[in-house]
Amino acid sequence: MIDYSWLNVGSLVLGLIAWILPVVNLMRDKKDVHRNNWVALSIISISACAISLCFQIFYNYHLVMIEDWSAIMDTIGAVAFVSAVLLIVTIILNAITLIVYRSSHGFGKA
Repeated sequence: MIDYSWLNVGSLVLGLIAWILPVVNLMRDKKDVHRNNWVALSIISISACAISLCFQIFYNYHLVMIEDWSAIMDTIGAVAFVSAVLLIVTIILNAITLIVYRSSHGFGKA
């Protein structure tokens, strides 16, 4: 028997990773030898966000399959709100990272 509650734990952990990686990117010393890793870390951040949201979809699918309608009705509003916040904050943090690294490395200048 699969314990589907781990999907919520995994979703939370991946959501935190999605937010922590761009913050780490922004706090790193710009003279760091590995400064080109910001692209990889941004991709990992966005991927963690996507997998986190996918875990929530799988968990809600599980609730539908076991016909736990009261659990769905009780939680779907919060899940939708938190999912939107996760996505928006992840996009904003990675966009800020892109802007900072683009301007500091001269990308996009003619």
